[in-house]
Amino acid sequence: MREDKNISADTNDGKTVAIIAYLTIIGLVAALVMNSKNATNLGRFHIRQSIGITVTALVAGILRFIPMVGNILVSVIGITILVMLVLGILSAVKGEEKELPFIGHLYQKWFSVI
Repeated sequence: MREDKNISADTNDGKTVAIIAYLTIIGLVAALVMNSKNATNLGRFHIRQSIGITVTALVAGILRFIPMVGNILVSVIGITILVMLVLGILSAVKGEEKELPFIGHLYQKWFSVI
């Protein structure tokens, strides 16, 4: 019986870490710290997805300096990032390891060190 409670506690900790990972950069750092103490696969998965979204947003910010086209690109990418964040949070709330569309598998590969 006791082992079952530990497993469910780990799952809940993983869900908490997964959800917090998507809440700003401070949340991402907090999730990294929380996951380093009690590592779960769900937490690691969503931390990698969140880092990928953050890096994508930072790169998109650089595109703003391209004359004329930059602002349009950043607007489109910004909406896409917002959709990715919502999808990531919904997946984390459900406790699923569901990759983000199109680029989620790359985030898992690029940030596999985490």
